[in-house]
Amino acid sequence: MKFASTLAGLALGLMSTAAFAQALPDLGGREITIVTENAYPPLQFLDKDGQAIGWEYDAIAEISKRLNFKVKYENISWDAMIPAVSEGQFDMGMTGITITDERKEKIDFSEPYMRSESIMMVRGDETRFTDAASFAANADLLIGAQPGTTPFYTAVYSVLDGNEQNPRIKLMETFGATVEALKAGDVDTVLTDMTAGKGYVDASNGGLKLVGEPLGTEDFGFIFPKGSDLAAPMNAAIEAMKADGTFDALNKKWFLDYKMN
Repeated sequence: MKFASTLAGLALGLMSTAAFAQALPDLGGREITIVTENAYPPLQFLDKDGQAIGWEYDAIAEISKRLNFKVKYENISWDAMIPAVSEGQFDMGMTGITITDERKEKIDFSEPYMRSESIMMVRGDETRFTDAASFAANADLLIGAQPGTTPFYTAVYSVLDGNEQNPRIKLMETFGATVEALKAGDVDTVLTDMTAGKGYVDASNGGLKLVGEPLGTEDFGFIFPKGSDLAAPMNAAIEAMKADGTFDALNKKWFLDYKMN
């Protein structure tokens, strides 16, 4: 009886998943141009062969199958991404973009597909500070950040004095550039979300580490021009993939199993 009950439950679950999948919109094979930065492992980045890979690429590949659309990828710097999507230059953007009310004034967001926590990344041999308070207390220490990002505002308001012009914050165009500046000793910490930070630490062979307690949580979403007809289908696919375990499998692949070279 227990085995029969298990089979019945499995069959019901499969039927429910199938029904959910059948209910997803069909975009008729249309081409969607998605812009990204390719500098945010393991969400999206270039591997040692220059191939663009990552959690978000896998997620979009699956979503495109479920919603029946084709993808064309373009690359752009972070500070240009939101303005470009807002102006309709691209259909969609992705690069671990934190959902905020301020950004919602310019663009539409999908439902969150991931939640992460901000944390400090430092060189592996760093001993001068161990958390935000000890970092802030040493006026000689510098933070690398991208202007307009959640880590930038976290640096300003959660680590330093609330002054957005604080000279201890060194602004750079890409997240990858901030990490390279950290490795080179040009800055002393980079604030990142836990997911990207773990990716860089795992690839550093001890050259980088994470310190201190998380400085806040953030939800990531895909972005669209205001009023885009893509938001609702994307949301439906996101909910389906949460429900059927697809996102859990992607998390395991990219955050537990994948080893960056």
